[in-house]
Amino acid sequence: MQDVERPLVLCCPLPRTLELIFTPARLDDLRARYRLVETTDEALPGLDDAVLGAARYIIGQPPLDAELLARLTSLRCIFNVESNLINNMPYDLVFSRGIHVVTTGAVFAEPVAEIGLGFALSLLRNIHGADADFRAGREAWGGAGNGRARLLSGAEVGIIGFGDLGQAVARVLQGFRPRLRIHDPWLPDARILDAGAAPATLDSVMTQSDVVFVTAAVTSENRGFLGADAFGAMRKGAAFILLSRADVVEFPALMAAVASGHIRAASDVFPEEPLAADHPVRSLPGFLLSAHRAGALDVAFQRMGEMVWQDLALLEKGLPPNLCKRAERETVARMRSRPVTMN
Repeated sequence: MQDVERPLVLCCPLPRTLELIFTPARLDDLRARYRLVETTDEALPGLDDAVLGAARYIIGQPPLDAELLARLTSLRCIFNVESNLINNMPYDLVFSRGIHVVTTGAVFAEPVAEIGLGFALSLLRNIHGADADFRAGREAWGGAGNGRARLLSGAEVGIIGFGDLGQAVARVLQGFRPRLRIHDPWLPDARILDAGAAPATLDSVMTQSDVVFVTAAVTSENRGFLGADAFGAMRKGAAFILLSRADVVEFPALMAAVASGHIRAASDVFPEEPLAADHPVRSLPGFLLSAHRAGALDVAFQRMGEMVWQDLALLEKGLPPNLCKRAERETVARMRSRPVTMN
């Protein structure tokens, strides 16, 4: 196929790379079927008008203003491979031109949910603490080591946010037969009932749960919405597991609730990443720490590339993307997650 006939794809997928998200064989296919122009967010506006005008797809999530969009006259779809929908383009203008904006974030739901289950079990049974005690020669044998232990089986469990990640958490919990309450103001009750759970207020989730999973995205409406009052209302000894983004909580208030012994917590995300070496959470007993690694598996990244590949093929047939999740015009501009900088 001649270069002029191959659809042109602008590739600026940072923090990902094409080699990370596509298998070698699939990347060879991509280069054979499409004309790839690899660039960066900063360099994109400086590309020749002929290149920008011919670009049919973008793999990445570069900032796009109205002037740059006007030069992208052939653009059909933006494949966001960072996973968060970022408020960095005039979405109304994008949608008015019929340009799809899609995200591959669903690939992280399963691996993050699985590690969330691990966090819950470790917090409820003190797996991580018992291991540290054993290595230090201060282990407690038998029942003496289970003073605060609880079962996950049959527990009261709450999930805050029921998108792809929240639904994946519900699936991995099924074998434990939890009494499941879900709070998500963006969903109708029917969607929650269909998942075998009970729609619930935020207050009931926080006050009536043995374990609370936070899987809500950061929006213009919920930044810092879980604070001291919410943590103080939780059951004593309950587990709070933060899997989505740190900006949905008041992190110092969460640390204070753990330091007081009122609750236990685990988090894969933090207000600043990487976290300062002297950050006090590093030495806080009762707080299980993970360095934003829950979803960063090679299998997840390669699923991401496969989703992009398959949806590119659909778009070339004149069909809409199907595997990647399409941004909704009513909510996309309300997203406030900060982009990740590391894979």
